[in-house]
Amino acid sequence: MIGWLDLSAGASGDMLLGALVDAGVPLDVLTRAVGALGVEPVMLTTEQVTRHGLGATRVHVHAPPSTTHRTWSDVREILADAALPDDVRERALAVFQRLAVAEGRVHRTDPEDVHFHEVGALDALADVVGVVAGFAHLGLDRLAASPVALGSGSARGAHGVVPVPGPAVLELLKAVPVHAGPVPAETCTPTGAALLAELVDVWTALPPMRVDRTGYGAGGRDPEEQPNVVRLVLGEPGDGVPPGPVVLETNVDDLDPRLWPAVLDALFAAGASDAWLTPIVMKKGRPAHTLSALCPADAVAAVQRAVFAHTSSIGLRVVPVGKLALDRAIARVEVLGGSVAVKLARVDGRLVNVSIEYEDVAALAKSRQLPVKEVLRAATAAAAAAYPVT
Repeated sequence: MIGWLDLSAGASGDMLLGALVDAGVPLDVLTRAVGALGVEPVMLTTEQVTRHGLGATRVHVHAPPSTTHRTWSDVREILADAALPDDVRERALAVFQRLAVAEGRVHRTDPEDVHFHEVGALDALADVVGVVAGFAHLGLDRLAASPVALGSGSARGAHGVVPVPGPAVLELLKAVPVHAGPVPAETCTPTGAALLAELVDVWTALPPMRVDRTGYGAGGRDPEEQPNVVRLVLGEPGDGVPPGPVVLETNVDDLDPRLWPAVLDALFAAGASDAWLTPIVMKKGRPAHTLSALCPADAVAAVQRAVFAHTSSIGLRVVPVGKLALDRAIARVEVLGGSVAVKLARVDGRLVNVSIEYEDVAALAKSRQLPVKEVLRAATAAAAAAYPVT
């Protein structure tokens, strides 16, 4: 199953909670997760409301008044001690780490010293853990989302009047497609932004899918400009839609070529399955390169961020691709007093390819003070004898 979030009205933790419940996630799933925090009693209730004639679910988080300003280490300890499934705990920790880093950059302080103020309150803890638990319950293969409406104008926060979009929201949504939207107010909260940055795999219009169900989560306001709801659409990928991998591409003509090795390393570290450069000639005869990265669905967002962070690119092409992969296994052969890995590929159980791991060859050659070509020749012969292609 895949999901898509319509964020044309922005996003907050309670709106995402409402969309999950409205799409069929049992409220009890969210309540149990929130109850596992072990802090002051927090209760979730639902209310059916309308926004511009659209029926929607609004989730209310009922928490006792608290003046506690928790730091990142306080929140980390609460989540570490909570009786949560490991996947929910790790995702919730990642959301709050994003918040701590963003707030630290905005206020020019160490993330460990950040006092979360509004986002450290009990309702924000409930929002984060509830939303993470709700999406874990759905078990989606991929979560996509539209560009995010952030709002405009100004708002009053714990530090005084701040511009909208809020500085922390902009930090959290770097490299994410955003726009102001029609409502002159804050439409995306820092908690909502952190959840989106952590949970969304691909930023796109509604992807091809066979819709199964939808959920509408309402915010507290009812502005006249548009319905204040987050829509969650769930379904199966449409006929002919690849199962998930995409190729990200961008043309670059103004990057110091000495940086390319570090760029490729960063893409692999972000989760790209493969990455490569293609020399091209652009308009006006400019020499340039096309940077391409093959990504599994769960790495797309991270690789997108890596491209924008490490290159001068200001846009990407996202091309869904199909992929056929042979059955593979790793074996080893003993050669020249050492061991070298060998990759074996099969079709219908028949061995068709034997590939020597070059890095092992180079390491063995260095340790034995032998030419690499001699070790490669010996390893290839040993692999051919041990694993004949049929």
